[in-house]
Amino acid sequence: MRSPRRGPGPRPAGARDDRLVRPPRGGRPAIDPAREAAYEAVAAVHRDDAYANLVLPRLLRETGVTGRDAAFATELTYGTLRQTGTLDAIVAVAADRAVERIDPPVRDALRIGAYQLLNMRVGAHAAVATTVDLVRSLVPGAAGFANAVLRRVAESDRAAWLERLAPADPYERAALVHAHPQWIVRAFTDALGSLEEAELALDADNLAPPVHLCARPGLLDPASFAASLPGAAAGRYSPYAVVLSGGGDPSGIAAVRDGRAHVQDEGSQLVAAALAAAPLDGRDERWLDLCAGPGGKAGLLGALARTRDAHVTAVEVAQHRAELVARATEDLPVYTIRADGRDVGKDADLPEGGFDRVLVDAPCTGLGALRRRPEARWRRQPSDLPPLTRLQRELLQAAFRAVRPGGVVAYVTCSPHQAETEVSVTEAARRSAVDMDLLDARPCLPASLPDLGTGPTVQLWPHRHGTDAMFLALLRRAA
Repeated sequence: MRSPRRGPGPRPAGARDDRLVRPPRGGRPAIDPAREAAYEAVAAVHRDDAYANLVLPRLLRETGVTGRDAAFATELTYGTLRQTGTLDAIVAVAADRAVERIDPPVRDALRIGAYQLLNMRVGAHAAVATTVDLVRSLVPGAAGFANAVLRRVAESDRAAWLERLAPADPYERAALVHAHPQWIVRAFTDALGSLEEAELALDADNLAPPVHLCARPGLLDPASFAASLPGAAAGRYSPYAVVLSGGGDPSGIAAVRDGRAHVQDEGSQLVAAALAAAPLDGRDERWLDLCAGPGGKAGLLGALARTRDAHVTAVEVAQHRAELVARATEDLPVYTIRADGRDVGKDADLPEGGFDRVLVDAPCTGLGALRRRPEARWRRQPSDLPPLTRLQRELLQAAFRAVRPGGVVAYVTCSPHQAETEVSVTEAARRSAVDMDLLDARPCLPASLPDLGTGPTVQLWPHRHGTDAMFLALLRRAA
């Protein structure tokens, strides 16, 4: 990354910013550090397949951008990435050419400039001038082109652009207005039963979510923990959840550093705790997390197991993720092994019928966490589904072999796509060599949790529950 020249930083996200960082006479433009950090993050995502939540904090540290300027850079980065498809449609019209024909550095700068013009309360003059300066520092000969494109973008507000460009087809229109690929619009509609409610879910994906923490049971009292953190509050439904409404970096919190708490979406907490709450017959000592990386659910299960004299075997196939699980569950009754979860019966640590409770937090498209991963909606494709659903069903069948008669399996995905939820459960049970009975999962969740449908499975949603869109099915192995 280039070392940016210092200049006055932007005002907080949501405020007007009419100040410009003027270039020194005869020299390279002095780029606003917050805007340059946002550009570098967006460019890394598109150029290197980087993840914004990993690259942006590093860039902010390197440039010394903090406080309100960091909030501005974060909104600009995440907002631009969420809205990429819609911004590209508008930029293409303003440029009178397909975005694929625009030089990638210029294209990313135009996306950032267009987002400021259409989605933030940044003055048009400031948004255009600072973006043109950025382009001039990247591709000097493209500054005039960028200026012309952004001035055309600024001629209309977002609503007017959407009205001008929106197709007649309702799914295509929803894809443009809510900045999601059309196949995701249809998947949400199938899961929710109507396009009208699907649009509420799509809107929720475009809102920055709060940071959710899990106060590990037996180690930390959630109410006292929330009271000790400025601006924090107890979660709405999980008895272990603490919500940091102001965002921020949770790694600086003492309880997170010393292992009494960890970062975990409230929905993820609810589905993991549901496994521990599910009724079973007989002993309750050996629990299994079959796909444990990076360790959030294993951490909660380990803490719960500690209060009940049980222990957890945490399985992860990737070495670096297995190491993350081991670190996340240090000092808990969790035994981490590196293995393929499908190898039940082939690995001495994974005996058939050896476990009382089994969690399958299956690899999935992650469509339920798009609000937390702004670039993911544009990276995922329908072609990703067949290999993922095959793996999900194989892991679930392995869990059926691993659980003892009378024991319980929880199948969890962070996706509402029906191929990854209801269909995967049905197909795995149909092909299983052991008999599995589908339980009603709703009684294993807090009674205060609304809109759980008719059961027996449960689908959480951001717009209904304020959680990631987690799916849960509970199954008991027949005696």
